[in-house]
Amino acid sequence: MNDYLRRRSSLAFLIVFSTIVPLRSSGEKPECSISGIVQSPEGSPLPGTELTLASRSGFETSITADAVGQFDLRGVPPGDYEIRAVNPGHLTVVQTLSLTGGESRELQVILSPDPGLRLQERVMVVGDLRTADSIPGSARYLDSTALNQQFVAFGDIGRQLQKVPGVYVQEEEGFGLRPNIGMRGTGTDRSSNITLMEDGILIAPAPYAAPAAYYFPVTARMSGIEVRKGSSQIKYGPRTHGGALNLISAPIPDRFETRGDVVLGSFGTRNLLVGAGDSGTHFGWLGQTYQIQSSGFKELDGGGPSGFTVHDYLFKFRLNTAAENRRYQQLQVKVGRTRQDADETYLGLSEEDFRETPSRRYAASQLDHFRSDFRQFQAQHFILLSERLDLTTSVYRHTFGRNWYKLGNVGTPGIGEILRDPEFHSTELSVLRGSDSDIDALGVRANNRHYYSQGVQTLLGLRSGVGRSAHQIEIGFRYHEDQEDRFQHDDFYQMLGGRMLLTRAGTPGSESNRVHDAAAYAFFVQDRLDWRRWTFVPGLRYERIRLDRSDYAKTDTTRTGPTTVRTNELQVVIPGLGVNCQLSSNVSFLGGVHRGFAPPGPGSTDQTEAESSINYEWGTRVDVKKLRSELVFFFNRYSNLLGRDTLSGGGQGTGDLFNGGRVNTRGFEASLEYDLREALPFHFALPVRMAYTASQAKFQNSFVSEFEPWGAVTKGDRLPYLPPHQLYLGVGFARSRWRIDWESSYVARMRTHAGQGPLAPFESTDSHIVQNLTTEYRLTEEGTRLFFTIENLTDSTYIAARHPAGLRPGLPRTFMAGIRFAVVR
Repeated sequence: MNDYLRRRSSLAFLIVFSTIVPLRSSGEKPECSISGIVQSPEGSPLPGTELTLASRSGFETSITADAVGQFDLRGVPPGDYEIRAVNPGHLTVVQTLSLTGGESRELQVILSPDPGLRLQERVMVVGDLRTADSIPGSARYLDSTALNQQFVAFGDIGRQLQKVPGVYVQEEEGFGLRPNIGMRGTGTDRSSNITLMEDGILIAPAPYAAPAAYYFPVTARMSGIEVRKGSSQIKYGPRTHGGALNLISAPIPDRFETRGDVVLGSFGTRNLLVGAGDSGTHFGWLGQTYQIQSSGFKELDGGGPSGFTVHDYLFKFRLNTAAENRRYQQLQVKVGRTRQDADETYLGLSEEDFRETPSRRYAASQLDHFRSDFRQFQAQHFILLSERLDLTTSVYRHTFGRNWYKLGNVGTPGIGEILRDPEFHSTELSVLRGSDSDIDALGVRANNRHYYSQGVQTLLGLRSGVGRSAHQIEIGFRYHEDQEDRFQHDDFYQMLGGRMLLTRAGTPGSESNRVHDAAAYAFFVQDRLDWRRWTFVPGLRYERIRLDRSDYAKTDTTRTGPTTVRTNELQVVIPGLGVNCQLSSNVSFLGGVHRGFAPPGPGSTDQTEAESSINYEWGTRVDVKKLRSELVFFFNRYSNLLGRDTLSGGGQGTGDLFNGGRVNTRGFEASLEYDLREALPFHFALPVRMAYTASQAKFQNSFVSEFEPWGAVTKGDRLPYLPPHQLYLGVGFARSRWRIDWESSYVARMRTHAGQGPLAPFESTDSHIVQNLTTEYRLTEEGTRLFFTIENLTDSTYIAARHPAGLRPGLPRTFMAGIRFAVVR
């Protein structure tokens, strides 16, 4: 009886167990395993590599390589598989394998460094975009998606930069042809107080000798815009006060594609952007052209043109070894040309005439015309010496010629002086408006200038790590030379019946006949140290600069020899330190301190000092799901601020420099990006964007300056052309093939002359709000779409500036419509 019960119990247990753990059938093959290691070509382990094993039958599993690069996958059914290994900064590798029942397979996975990402770190100021949030300093990268949120009429860089806090763009002619950009309290005049680059190479016509950027790269053909402020910008030089602006040209595509825009709009505007490119195993190419013309929005007394045309061409060619080559190399050549013709003037309006007809242009500006020709050549070689070591070398030469033929004076007073006090100069004002004048009454200057900029720069990148610390060391050297050649003259006219008649032609070189030369050696070393939650970036820059100014007699048109030569030699050491602490996975703290510096330029005298400051910043970043925000405070303590006499700044255009003494600049920047779909039950995307800047800059000493925007300065006076508040808001809507984007920018009223207390009516701009709207319909998955945009939606009228001479309006309401096409094979 007991044996019977035991047999029954054993049988019941076996039945229950078999329902829980099915027995393997005799025909089922045993499971397999895969183990191995992920290494670099030099044999270094690559921890953190993500490995994904997948079969056609639908089986898929993943594993992450451990601290020594090893992995072990078990319980894998027999079959045919692909295993994909992905590690940031390395080329993705896919291997195929077949497993039979019960097999244990050992693999060695070799991942080569991605040369494209390594090169990106060398030519971009933000560097590795994957670690941009841990940069110990304020940095912003606007990629092609951000740039294309709205179609920007006339390719105005100011419209794009209003999305970035801490950046100021002073309008001038409404089209953004010659933008005035500053950062963190620096002056904005002709973007001469920032480091301006294209693809990591200085692009201003003469960055040392004459930094005023009468040439600015065509923004419409760029694929990205980088802005870097704070301590770690010392790498870029020569100006380290405010920040660095780097424009990223369109890259050579991986496969054949053609992209472009065809646009029609207000004021007879026609716009064409076309680019095509392709890549093979060992080569790649890209050709691009941008063409735009407009009749302008200003109305010239008596009729006449007030528009512009721009013709821009760019070509790139690349030769390269295979991407997986252990010592990958590439050579890329870029050539380009940009020509501009614009019926543009420095002559603005009186207060009375502006309030009545803000788009008016006086008859005396009928001959004003700007013509320029910019040519660039850049060759860049990159070699990946090893997994840890790479070398990038670039040579470049840029030439720029421009002649701005424009009215300078009526009789003795200049046009700026006339419009600052139109009642006292009523006779001259009537001539500006078209009344008859005496012979030789109107002086028109041919501001004929030629520039070149050339040099070689090399950058060695080294990666190393010990324990939990990782180093990214960069050592760079640059030799640069540039020149500005002024060969100007004045012609004189008489106004009769509203038309200007030539009465005396000037001799070339009789107004200004001089050459500014600069040569500079620059060296820097910078280390990015990552240790646990901390990132430290100490850096040191050294500049040795020689500046020469050769003045020739105004009668010496063949330049037999200079009458005077000024030489200024200086050398400077610029240290900096940036810190970032990852307080949690979503919150980080940043801070930094560095020395700000700007060379004085060839217009300096023995009394002119270099511009120097100590700059501080601190703030925090938050990144939670679709919410990204940043808040940064900054404080710049100038021991000496320089002012430059330029016509665009309302001066005489001599280029002379003036010491401004001590200035304190402070403020804070805030930005936020968030898709409300994450918080609300929407079935469509609703992204919102915000950027805010508060700024204040005060002189800390009293002095009298010949620099017109400063004049007689009293301690406590505020700097001109620095808005105390700027606010940008943007809201998008996207569903299916439709997208709508609205944005609004507010700029507070600001001084146009140094002072304190309440703003004087005739020494300030207007506060203004400008709204823009874009609607878009996507036709194809590749990106072809129709769009319609309105700039200055409410047709707001405001005083954008009082310099160079008189009141100037912003762009009125503008309509643009077109197609953006893409063909990808």
